Formats: sequence, structure tokens, C-alpha cells
Amino acid sequence: MKNFIKIKIESVSLHAGEILMAELSENNFYAFEQDENILFAYIEEKDFNENHFKKLLPANTIYTYSIIEDKNWNEEWENNLQPVVINNFVAIRAAFHKPIKNVKHEIIITPKMSFGTGHHPTTFLMIDLMQKINFKNKSVLDFGTGTGVLAILAEKQGAASVVAIDQDEWSIENALENIKANNCNNIIVKQQNNITGISFVDIILANINLNVLKENAKDFSMLLRSGTFLIASGILSENETGIISVFVKNDFIKKKLSQKNKWLALLFQKQ
Repeated sequence: MKNFIKIKIESVSLHAGEILMAELSENNFYAFEQDENILFAYIEEKDFNENHFKKLLPANTIYTYSIIEDKNWNEEWENNLQPVVINNFVAIRAAFHKPIKNVKHEIIITPKMSFGTGHHPTTFLMIDLMQKINFKNKSVLDFGTGTGVLAILAEKQGAASVVAIDQDEWSIENALENIKANNCNNIIVKQQNNITGISFVDIILANINLNVLKENAKDFSMLLRSGTFLIASGILSENETGIISVFVKNDFIKKKLSQKNKWLALLFQKQ
């Protein structure tokens, strides 16, 4: 059975918390909760190195941590998870919540150490930009699917086929459960961290982190024909110019930008 570490980091402002989340997400941390001046961060026990973790924190940061057994993970989320409604376009809720009316799409998500409940700004921003493009009869790659929420939304928006990939075993298991809970039939889930074996697609969804976006920009370009789209997030506002430059060099044009707090999502079109 897997165990997870829950770390409570105190006296963290909203801005500092967003920067720290970006840093921690590149060091095996998989989920976060931010409440006023406290940040909770989660990591699998086997990946936690306290000395390395300390080096990622500002000097004199106060933190405590506890161990959570895998079987208690959903209970942790259920105690804190509330439905998310995005622009009357999508409502994301857990199975134990009441159905939400007056939205175009309702998605049921039960997370298991996976990003993608709509609470984090990057998921919110991805969904916001997904409203701006046509998914009808399109082929989609969801790169770093997490809970599968974006893949599920792509099918609900009319995508003919979706390939959802992630490198983490628990994300794959969770995505499969959520896909089934939402009665989706056109999503294929694969455990991998690259585009090997994936054919041309019309839309790429990449809610990952800055370094992974940079590393895969060329591969993303190879998968898209002229006129097709990529939506990317996991980007802090201070990195806007740099990441746009990387994608422009790989034959993309920036079409739209969406921002929430210090996080960005970008809609690119392949030239």
C-alpha cells in the first residue's frame, strides 16, 4: 500500500504560494491546497526527501508533515473538496455532491493524488480556454491527464477521439475511474510521458509545468497540422515571455491568454 506525505507550510502569501507550488510540482509533489496563509502540499512517501525539500523553501519557513495511508486519501479530499463552477460552462463535483444545474457540462471527479478538480488555477484556466475552440469531431491529446478531467470535457464538447496520457500509475487508475463515472466512450488512456506511438491530432491539452512544456514543444509541433491548436498551462506570469518564445520557435502563434492570480494558460495555433 502506498503512503503519502501531507506537508503544512505556514505563513505563505498567495503570490509566494503560487511560486512555491510551481517549484514543488517539478520535484514530485502532486497536489496542493491553499488556505489563506497556509499551503498544504502532498507527495508520495517514497519520493520525499526532507533535506531536499528544505532547500526548496524560503529561509526560516515553518512546516510540519504527517503520513496519510492511500486508503485515507479520498477521505482527506472529501473533507475539503467543494464543487467548482466555471463560467456556467462546467461544473466539477464529486460523486457525493448533489447534481449542479444551469451549467452546460457537469463532470464527476474523485481525485486520487491527481491534479484536476478545477480548484487549482491552471485547471480553471485550461477549461476557460477550452470554451474558445471547437472540439466537434476533433482528435485530442491530453498530455499529463491527471484525473482525466480535461479529456472528459473534450469528449463532452464533441471530440471524436481522445488519447489521455500520464506517467503516474495512480493518475492512470484515477482517470479510468473518472472516465467510467462520466460515461465516456471515446477516450484511450496510456501510461507514458512522451508522444511515442501517437498520431497526428487536432488539439493538444497540456496542463503540466514549465520545464515539461519547454521539453515537449518540438514534439507537440510535430503532432499538429497547420491551423490546429494547443492549450498549455502550468505557467507563472513571470515566465510568459520565455514560454511564448519557445513555442514561436516551434511554429506556433499565440492566439489567446487567460490569467488567474499569477498563473497563465495560453492558446496557441500551429502555423
